[in-house]
Amino acid sequence: MLMPSIFGERLFDDFMSFPFGGFRSDSLMKTDVKDLGQNYELDIDMPGFQKEDINAELKDGYLTIQAAADRSNDEKDQQGRYIRRERYSGSCRRSFYVGENVTQEDIKAKFENGILRLEVPKKEEQPKVEEKHLIAIEG
Repeated sequence: MLMPSIFGERLFDDFMSFPFGGFRSDSLMKTDVKDLGQNYELDIDMPGFQKEDINAELKDGYLTIQAAADRSNDEKDQQGRYIRRERYSGSCRRSFYVGENVTQEDIKAKFENGILRLEVPKKEEQPKVEEKHLIAIEG
């Protein structure tokens, strides 16, 4: 039985999170989907990623967005001792079913201010025409 949470998205969010705003994997790639009539517009939050870190692929009707980053911010004093070392390394991936009739050329993508915006056209599935295979009857 599912119980409503009074603390956050899930009941144990407050108890299982790291202090001082620890990393949560469900905070990456939050997506808004708008129906604009002829197409859908997807706005995907991609904080901390650059355009070069992001890949979009269309395969078998699924649009898959992947992002991976590996950054290091090292600062040393004059004797070479570390004053601060901060590293970020991570990846995320998300897939959306857009239909078998959508092609790679149909999808428009733009990355700006940490948000990946995709325009995906609506294409109706064409009903498959059943082919009749007649068998010759002798007689």
